[in-house]
Amino acid sequence: MKKQRLISLILYLVLCLAFVPAADAKDDFDVEAKAALLVDVNTGEILYEKDMHERNYPASITKVMTALLTLEAVDAGRLRLDQEITAQESAFLGLASDGSTAGIKPGETLTVKDLLGCLLVVSANESAQILAEAVSGSIPSFVALMNRRAEQLGCKDTHFVNPSGLHDDDHYTSAWDIYLIASAALKYKTFVDICGSKSYNVPETNLAKPRELHTTNYLISTWRTRGYYYEDARGIKTGSTPEAGYCLVASAEHGERRLISVVLGAERIVEDGVTYTKSFSETIRLFDHGFNDFRSLNLVSDDEFICEVPVDLSSEANYVVVHPSESVTRMISVDLDPEDFTRTIALNSEIADAPIAEGDALGTLTISQGDEVYAEVELLALNDVSASKLLIRQRQLKEFLARPWVKFAAAGLAALAVGVAVLTLSSRMRSRRYSSRRSVYSNTGYRGRKKR
Repeated sequence: MKKQRLISLILYLVLCLAFVPAADAKDDFDVEAKAALLVDVNTGEILYEKDMHERNYPASITKVMTALLTLEAVDAGRLRLDQEITAQESAFLGLASDGSTAGIKPGETLTVKDLLGCLLVVSANESAQILAEAVSGSIPSFVALMNRRAEQLGCKDTHFVNPSGLHDDDHYTSAWDIYLIASAALKYKTFVDICGSKSYNVPETNLAKPRELHTTNYLISTWRTRGYYYEDARGIKTGSTPEAGYCLVASAEHGERRLISVVLGAERIVEDGVTYTKSFSETIRLFDHGFNDFRSLNLVSDDEFICEVPVDLSSEANYVVVHPSESVTRMISVDLDPEDFTRTIALNSEIADAPIAEGDALGTLTISQGDEVYAEVELLALNDVSASKLLIRQRQLKEFLARPWVKFAAAGLAALAVGVAVLTLSSRMRSRRYSSRRSVYSNTGYRGRKKR
């Protein structure tokens, strides 16, 4: 008997385990890099992050900030894209002989746009310093501008030392800060066009023949190597130094969706004689994760009627309808069922007092799934509700009479009235007794003693 019970128990446990939902494989998603980030541009949602606020060396991703400041100078009228800039000897000081270059020579003249092409397509270090001097007059002044602009953009973990990204222990940033800088740069069409180009043609200059530059971004070109081309990729910038590892900030578009990814400190490995640069392969994994494992869901619309809120102090309406202050669309896991979301309504008051103006906030709507809150919006009155002066006065009188000091005064007046009534009654009773005694003496006919 005991043996049968044991067997039954084991079978029961096996069946229970069979119906326990398997852990979502996407929960185990991890990027092989020191830090990584994936953001949905349309909603601003973080779809994946790994140590996104940790300080890391950015290498040539630094040049995104250099390009941003150059384009902002153009936007402000301090430079023009077709303005010719002559490279000064000072722009070549401190550059590594084996660093990225476009072959620009001291004394060579290029336009601002061509210098941006050299900067963003082949990551030319000399171009970064030439542009820095053109924008700020000197490299130290430009570096100070870089740090001020980073602070303005909300970067908390960034400090620049040079405009190119050559290694310095005090030159660092984070995946999140790179996202902020790249987002600002992507607002400029010139930046988008250049960093998304497979190649850039620099016309003949005073010191060089025409040259064709090929991008260092393997996601958008197979000119340098194969195996990383990603059809939906649109840029942005590579970077690598021995200290920084292999870094990449990239964007991709699929349909109406747009993603930005950051990978910092990835490795380059060799397996069976084949070299793998993981900054590209991990970025591809990030994009596939974002496009395949998430979908857009409209959680609530601003024209949706949520509930009716009872109204007091009005003779024209007993309730007012409330609606969300805004529409909310979120990226959710494809495994989530919209019916699993919970809506929680919290009203400021169970009964709203008139007058109520259209747009008045009367509560909040929270949409959650499990412990995660996906949206929290205010609930606004759909229309005006006027108040009744009579009902307001009745309320005011009721509230006045309910005040402690009024109750105390009323109790005192009542006690005083009772006291006066008691005294009056007592006085009357004494008066009656006195009158009764006089009546008795009068009835005896006594008139006092006679004089003798």
